[in-house]
Amino acid sequence: MDGVLRCSRYAFGPNRLHYCGPDANAEVSAYIQAGASDPGLFSILKQFHTMYPYLQMIAWANGIADPFHPRVVEAYWLGNNLLTGVSKQQLFLHLAERLRLKRRLKPAEFDLITKAISQGAVPHHNFHVFGVWRRTGHEKREHTLASLDACRVSWGKVKKVSGPVLIIETPPLILTEGKLSLGKPVVKKITRQLESYYDIEQIKAGELLSLHWGVPCEVITKKQAQILKQLTLKHLAIANQSL
Repeated sequence: MDGVLRCSRYAFGPNRLHYCGPDANAEVSAYIQAGASDPGLFSILKQFHTMYPYLQMIAWANGIADPFHPRVVEAYWLGNNLLTGVSKQQLFLHLAERLRLKRRLKPAEFDLITKAISQGAVPHHNFHVFGVWRRTGHEKREHTLASLDACRVSWGKVKKVSGPVLIIETPPLILTEGKLSLGKPVVKKITRQLESYYDIEQIKAGELLSLHWGVPCEVITKKQAQILKQLTLKHLAIANQSL
């Protein structure tokens, strides 16, 4: 799968809910179902004003010309060694100037983000969810445990497949004594929004999936799931210091 199409599968969930990106959900869905990308999809994804700058920064810091290179897309959504190619200064400037957080947040709130960078935060989507999104997000929407859990990229093991319905086992985000953590795996039923011939026919019980806003994004390996878990726990630990 090319990087643009792969990225669109992660962008689909929040775009469907009108949280991120342009009003182009039907177009994104059509590209995914067709299993093909073109400059039109590239143009749509460039309008995701948080995601795309992160991809640009990761690519630039690692000497990669294409922000939608598959490795760059994987780094942001799942995690890989490209994240360590971004320096603390580059991440700080990205958040302070490119995303204009220094203007949008109160000084004390931005100081917490600066502290997170000093403690080893990297430009992964789940860092943004726990460290930035819960402080900013959308003005008229209050952050809840459920919204944080849905917004982070998570993973689940497929237990059963029945057409568009998947039964998965996945560790939920929980709040215990004022601190965020991952709970024991629970079983959930998900009705796929990305209905394509490939999805219906190929997903099998026992496989691991990445999930974003209730949407199964792609089949991932055990190693990818392990990296995603490590990065999730890392950024939860950093976020908990400011709760």
